[in-house]
Amino acid sequence: MAAGFIICADLSAATPVTDHRTRFLQLALRVEALRFGEFTLKSGRISPYFFNAGRFDSGAALAALAGCYADAVDRAGVGFDLLFGPAYKGIPLATALACEYARRGRDLPLAFNRKEAKTHGEGGTLIGAPLAGKRVLIVDDVITAGTAIREALGTIRDGGGVPAGIVIALDRQEFAGERDARSDEALSAAQAVTAEAGIPVIAVAGLDDLLAFVGESADLLDQRERLQAYRGRYGCRTSNHDAPTGG
Repeated sequence: MAAGFIICADLSAATPVTDHRTRFLQLALRVEALRFGEFTLKSGRISPYFFNAGRFDSGAALAALAGCYADAVDRAGVGFDLLFGPAYKGIPLATALACEYARRGRDLPLAFNRKEAKTHGEGGTLIGAPLAGKRVLIVDDVITAGTAIREALGTIRDGGGVPAGIVIALDRQEFAGERDARSDEALSAAQAVTAEAGIPVIAVAGLDDLLAFVGESADLLDQRERLQAYRGRYGCRTSNHDAPTGG
């Protein structure tokens, strides 16, 4: 999948910041969840960066990531009663976010799904708190084709829950499919889910934030031109990430 080179910024002397987007990007670089180079995506596009949430693979990294998620959700103002983690990466993310909210004084119920239904024991595809009558916030890493999110939405509705929103780590803010990026009809995967499901998609950070971030870092400044070129070729005209919403 990856070729070329990988650059990781030296963050040991970074000045502490409070903005969740900057904290998230710094953390992602430190654990190598965010890498720069030349990467062939599943879509066939050659991307100058790659994000892998699986690299948040320690308690400290997950706790710090959950703090960024919570700040992004609180800023967006989405009303919800329960956290749902789609299998597989959404499970540790939703669990970490539940722990973060408990640390902040809000004890939230948590549920997640199995990829395959269990035929013995308690059976079914759902584990955790019941969904019935709850406003459910879906917690995942990214939205690519949107297939996993659509399955999660169906599971939540089948369980009697009401989808309230989706929070992801990174919004690539690029259009799906082969439509011209300059077309007003070209939507990102996140925007397509919002248009289809009628619920907000909140991203901790997006490509616009990454562009601003590398522009402020001496270690990463040479990445900005490649990111801008990729944005110009595949980027959506608008984005719905980090948009405040009532609830």
